[in-house]
Amino acid sequence: MTTYNGYELNYTIDELKKMISEETTDVTLISKESSSYQSLSEGDKKALTHLVNAANILNNVSLIQDNKLNIAQKNALITASNNGDEHASLALKLFNSLNGVSGLNGIDDKPINIFKNLTTPAGKNFYPDDLNIDEFHNILLNMFANNQIEEIKKILSSRTMVVRDNNSLKAIDYTIYFEKEFSEMANELEVAAFYTTDTLFKEYLSWQAQALIQNNEDMDMLADKHWAQMQNTPLEFTISRENYDDEITSTVLENKELAHLIKEHNIEVVAKDMLGARVGILNKEGTTLLLQFKDTMKELSSLMPFSDKYNQTISTNSEVQQTMVDVDLVALTGDYAQARGGITIAQNLPNNDKLAIKTGGGRRNVYHRQVRLSHDAKRTQNMLNTFLHPDFHQYYNPEADHIFVIGHENGHSLGPSSEYQNSPGICKSIIEENKADTISIAFMPEYVKRKIITEQQLKEIYTTWITRRLLLCAKPIFPTETYKIVDLIEFNTLLNYGAISFDENKLLHINFDKVSPAIYELLTKVIDIQLKKSPEQARKHIEENCTWNELHEYIAQKQKELGIKKYKNIVSYF
Repeated sequence: MTTYNGYELNYTIDELKKMISEETTDVTLISKESSSYQSLSEGDKKALTHLVNAANILNNVSLIQDNKLNIAQKNALITASNNGDEHASLALKLFNSLNGVSGLNGIDDKPINIFKNLTTPAGKNFYPDDLNIDEFHNILLNMFANNQIEEIKKILSSRTMVVRDNNSLKAIDYTIYFEKEFSEMANELEVAAFYTTDTLFKEYLSWQAQALIQNNEDMDMLADKHWAQMQNTPLEFTISRENYDDEITSTVLENKELAHLIKEHNIEVVAKDMLGARVGILNKEGTTLLLQFKDTMKELSSLMPFSDKYNQTISTNSEVQQTMVDVDLVALTGDYAQARGGITIAQNLPNNDKLAIKTGGGRRNVYHRQVRLSHDAKRTQNMLNTFLHPDFHQYYNPEADHIFVIGHENGHSLGPSSEYQNSPGICKSIIEENKADTISIAFMPEYVKRKIITEQQLKEIYTTWITRRLLLCAKPIFPTETYKIVDLIEFNTLLNYGAISFDENKLLHINFDKVSPAIYELLTKVIDIQLKKSPEQARKHIEENCTWNELHEYIAQKQKELGIKKYKNIVSYF
């Protein structure tokens, strides 16, 4: 049996062929022949090349963060593939889809492990792979006893890799751990800054380059603040810093002794940032639509549950510090390319735990045109025929899903601050995404009142959101499958409220008048959980609302019979 650095492949050639050819959807990014690229100045075209170079360098950083063997195993597959090894060539395609040796695909209840006896631990490579949660907690308790408070703060921060230090642990800042890669990226960004024609973009790239080479959170803050101000720049470059992948750090808040000590010493607990890079070109038409929704955000902030009990970054008394752009994508690497069940179609950054937000900076919403436009029309029609009563087919519209996502991303900017968002511990991402979803749907009637959307579009948004997102293909895995857990909570809420029902033929009916009230009630519960700062309440909320019965199993089985695309393949031309 052929091995790759001593590891056998976990799938046969025939199994891999099926996974690649029958179960994979291409997400095709724009090429140099596209009108978006052709409309750029020569300087911005040159800048774009260097931005893609920087993004590709960052992909290796993400691979290291994810699993210590990712790069070695990828290189072994590349070498074998170049030597004519068909088995390795197919495995490499699966590796590139997962962007790693292992990952969930959103359907199967266990990780897809490309190699036998090689998976990815809960702490990814942010922590030693042999470190379990109990040992982690015990080490931290000993460190508290030895008054190693400053080191504990570093360990529990979002921007460090943690290594063993005899019987203890030591945190290494990203700028030091990834010094070589970050230096190479900074050089590419400086060259791109030289060529680009846009002054704001030039300034942002220079700040971002400095943030990569200085062990100073203030530099990240300044880069973030410049990035969030760009509304009309022709190019988009983002270093994404989101912390959904680390399943170890936040567990400290569920240990009562540790939680008490952490509160006593005023330590902020933030899961590790997985890094990604996005490169794109501004789409002006799509951006115009986004700005119509931006104008409502101050008014919506006053409609939030318990709005008098916390300060919001957006309020009726302040300017909305949020830029919004629709982007034609050139490259997605790192965290963006970990297509483990899907690829994000939009993003609202910086998150509330970042210093830029804490010191009054703004946010930036970026929407991914090529991701949202990739879907299987034939399967969609079969899905509608299987699940949705014919009376409601007229309301299914894929473009309506885009409006739901706009509401979702804007929702991240509303509600309590990071102090509350991080408090649910390991459940924090689920609660925050639940919040963003419920804000989107609960406030959709407000957009009708303001004539941004019509009554017809409102029904399309409800119908498309429910049928496209809430009819799950499998019971989600806690806590890893954040978005699918949220979908299940929302499906069960609508069902219990009578906003959706199934007839004797198990066809879905929607009571449009009940959808937003049901979801506003759920939003109220979610905000209450954040305000209570209780991991126990968060977990109870999830457990109570994630029931799975015969109806759910029927839907999942039918979805599988329709054929499921479990994997994504990013097709990039740059």
